[in-house]
Amino acid sequence: MDFGLVDLIILAVCGFAAGIINTVAGNGSAITLTAMIVMGVPATIANGTNRVGAFTQTLTSVLSLRKTNRTKLLFKESSWVFIPSFIGSIVGAFLAIDLDEILLKRIIGIIMLLLLASFLLNPKRWNIATDPNRSQKSTLGFIMFFFVGVYTGFIQMGVGILMLALLVLISKYAIKDANIIKLILGFVLATAPFLVFAFSSGIIWSAGIALAVGQALGAYIGARYVLYHPKAFVWTKSVLLAVLIYSVLEMFDLFALISPF
Repeated sequence: MDFGLVDLIILAVCGFAAGIINTVAGNGSAITLTAMIVMGVPATIANGTNRVGAFTQTLTSVLSLRKTNRTKLLFKESSWVFIPSFIGSIVGAFLAIDLDEILLKRIIGIIMLLLLASFLLNPKRWNIATDPNRSQKSTLGFIMFFFVGVYTGFIQMGVGILMLALLVLISKYAIKDANIIKLILGFVLATAPFLVFAFSSGIIWSAGIALAVGQALGAYIGARYVLYHPKAFVWTKSVLLAVLIYSVLEMFDLFALISPF
């Protein structure tokens, strides 16, 4: 499939927005996947092409984090989730390669609908502080992060929100600490699926590189500056709410029902 210069610029801009959103919260793939599908890219190929930007963005995010003592401590303490998540991401990537296009599009739509519902719930359970005297490791957490890995390899979309939810609600990290761990874990989870899709010829490289450029720049700005703003999560939730509503309509082909033309 050929992309013109205007298409590539649009994808780069979408990637930039997704890079910032993925850094401070998650589900920026709602923008990139929807953009590619609207441009006529089959959902299965869009799913693979999206991994180029995801890999580049997560790598940039990790490299752009401020190297504080707290960041180093969180990296060390959270390393227990890397192995189950990485194994799960390999399993999920192989599951996604030959999935029916319409089925994948509907699955993406259902996930977006669930995420949209979750954004409307009361967020008070997220307002906790990390307890330094409590171990964040648990058997339940180990199992859940394996399935997060499977999900990431399978689709990728919304995994940032899922990781934040598990890190806060199951492992009991403060949301600020969970966000830093999420960025590190995101790179671990993005690596294997990127390689699987690359070797399976499931990527449109021109589109993937355009997304990667935008997402890398967005990730740098997000990890270096936006992540540390006190209102970052509030802003991101507002943007994501609009994106999710649009994406649900697109994934279920509902625009055809509401369009007057």
